[in-house]
Amino acid sequence: MSFADKTIIVTGATSGIGRAAARAFGGNRGSVVVVGRQETELAEVVREVRAAGGQAVPCVADVTSEDAPARIVAAALEMFRRIDVLVNAAGIIAAATLEATTDELWDSMMAINLRAPFRLMRAAAPHLTERKGSVVNVSSVNGLRSFPGVLAYCVSKAGVDHLTRCAAIEMAPLGVRVNAVNPGVTVTNLHRRSGMQEEQYAAFLERSKTTHPLGRPGNADEIADLIVFLASERAGWMTGETIPIDGGRHLTCAR
Repeated sequence: MSFADKTIIVTGATSGIGRAAARAFGGNRGSVVVVGRQETELAEVVREVRAAGGQAVPCVADVTSEDAPARIVAAALEMFRRIDVLVNAAGIIAAATLEATTDELWDSMMAINLRAPFRLMRAAAPHLTERKGSVVNVSSVNGLRSFPGVLAYCVSKAGVDHLTRCAAIEMAPLGVRVNAVNPGVTVTNLHRRSGMQEEQYAAFLERSKTTHPLGRPGNADEIADLIVFLASERAGWMTGETIPIDGGRHLTCAR
């Protein structure tokens, strides 16, 4: 799955699934535009991608800012003159029931998890069309199944799934494929950054051994491998798919 002549944009590239995806594309000789808010962390990711065998440039951006899509696209075109793959991996999670979900929490969840991917897809669409490229959105098992206590997150990821399907059918005649991955619990900093303390997080991961039929949480490299496959020509007849990669979590009832 060589990406030697391809340019890949990865948002959320400073941690978790986004960082693993950037490294994986580098390992397949891709040219990666790594997008994140922290300049120092982006510099580390650039080194990792280059060490893996690819090229990389940083793009410091908050994906929710009004000018972010234009700046991210411009960074890719300025450095590599093309856009072949867009990976929307930036995301947040927050725990709250229906009654506890404030307008601010709802809006921030939608802004990062749903509005930002839409806006970047829209900005990149002409360039993806020119290259007959592809989009891979990072959704969640929460987009496929409902879980208590994370209402806004579930709704945002369900929106990502339907955005993926709707964009896929619109862009298919243009030769652009759009797919999504739906991870279960994956060992990253996502939950820690939501405010979960280390003791809580350790208990959460331990419980994941019982809530996932395969008996463990996933790791970011496993998700990255699927992202790379979906972006590659080996998945050339796949579009509009929302693919669980969750140790079987989506097969289970609430527990």
